[in-house]
Amino acid sequence: MLVGICLLLVFQLIGEIAAYLLNGVVPGPVLGMALVATASSMARRLGVFNNVRGQVASVSTVILGNLGILFVPAGVGIVQHTDVIRGQGGAILAVVLGSTVLTLTATALAFVVAKRLVGGGANG
Repeated sequence: MLVGICLLLVFQLIGEIAAYLLNGVVPGPVLGMALVATASSMARRLGVFNNVRGQVASVSTVILGNLGILFVPAGVGIVQHTDVIRGQGGAILAVVLGSTVLTLTATALAFVVAKRLVGGGANG
């Protein structure tokens, strides 16, 4: 399990360094996660590091199992700023809903474009 944690932290560090070098265009955790996925995929195709992939998977399962605790600070922030939420609640709700709709629309359009570029067509 220690090897899995170390690998995740190393990929996180590499992602943070890459994000710094890219002037923050993409967040470090996103780059690190992409690197972990790429390395895992390459290791699977090459048939190497199966034990390491298993250790990373077990650490990831534990982290995901305790992910809810990461929402505690957000809940505390909401409770601490109830006056702001009370005063600006409508605007906050409009922004959250609007950005959600825009994100879903952009994702759907990107999927359609990617599917057409790959040759799947609009319906197939």
